[in-house]
Amino acid sequence: MRLSPVLRAQATYPFVRLDEAKRRVAKRGVTLVDFGMGDPRERTDARIERALVEALPATEGYPRAQGLPELREAIAAWCGRRFGAPLDPDAEIIPTYGSKEAIFSFAQVLLDPEGGKDVVVTTEPAYPVPERGAEFAGAEVVRLPLLEENAFLPDLDAVDSAVWARAALVWANYPNNPTAAIAPLAFYERLAALAAEHDFVLASDEAYSELWFDEPPPSALQVRESGARVAVFNSLSKRSSMTGYRSAFVAGDAEIVAALKAFRPNVGTAPQEFVQRASVVAWGDEEHVERNRALYGRKRTLLLGLFERAGLRVAGSAATMYLWVATPDGESSETFAERLLEAGVVVTPGSYLGPSGEGYVRLALVPTEDECAVAVARLEGLL
Repeated sequence: MRLSPVLRAQATYPFVRLDEAKRRVAKRGVTLVDFGMGDPRERTDARIERALVEALPATEGYPRAQGLPELREAIAAWCGRRFGAPLDPDAEIIPTYGSKEAIFSFAQVLLDPEGGKDVVVTTEPAYPVPERGAEFAGAEVVRLPLLEENAFLPDLDAVDSAVWARAALVWANYPNNPTAAIAPLAFYERLAALAAEHDFVLASDEAYSELWFDEPPPSALQVRESGARVAVFNSLSKRSSMTGYRSAFVAGDAEIVAALKAFRPNVGTAPQEFVQRASVVAWGDEEHVERNRALYGRKRTLLLGLFERAGLRVAGSAATMYLWVATPDGESSETFAERLLEAGVVVTPGSYLGPSGEGYVRLALVPTEDECAVAVARLEGLL
């Protein structure tokens, strides 16, 4: 059977490879402590669950792509409180069925090869969905490395002007997966200036904006007055431990949101109405978010102590649910991950996430506190 050449060219999704390795070790009877995938395991706040259940009897028909007005208003209110960014809930926000499919399909909305806009710029190491979505849309993908010596920010000055001229879309992702770095507002200002100058869209995946430890990070929403076209993607998955709910949004200028309103009925919808009504409660409450941050902070402290005692450098831990840890001298990211896996501790090799990820492993702080303590005990004499 003939398949899409883009699909045939895709490497195995990194977490599929990781799952295969986990199964191999588990068959030997080893109980795994799994820091591999960033899927929160904490229970969703009870108030959000109640809102979902209470909305079930009132749910009718297919959800409309533009989402409920109440949800758009709740998102606009949250963006205003959190970032000081005024948004028109009718014209500048669209709820999405999680952020993954919205990120994947975004290049299809913006690419214009006939108009000379056929490039999508991404970063690496990275969550692979922006790049794969661009490839399926037929874009030429330009990957900017995230290096420790640059604080895991892309070197924007190293990009050729011809790339900027052809760029339809440039992706940013801060707080960053996998490096756990935070971008300063000056980074967004510089990227927005380039976007305005070269007429590309600055797309910012901000799924981890609420998982921080010292001070709240900025958003690309704060540079919308620069004249750049900006689209911000955010989600309840990490903020509110609601991965299974599939509730996210895109916020940006009215032209982009209007295009998404025209495009999205062809490929997707907003979440189910009962999920949207639960999401209204989630965006309106900060108490459960503060509780989640404190929990991740305790687990982070436990693991940071282990790596400090072992003499391993934690290269990134400022935000997100991740630790980005440099491998010991002489070990690749994959061989180090394999050594930890033999002890029953699952981490993600940085090389799975891009060439510049070699020399690091990523830990997602999703096991329970007790499980984290078990992992520390297992690794004390191994590292």
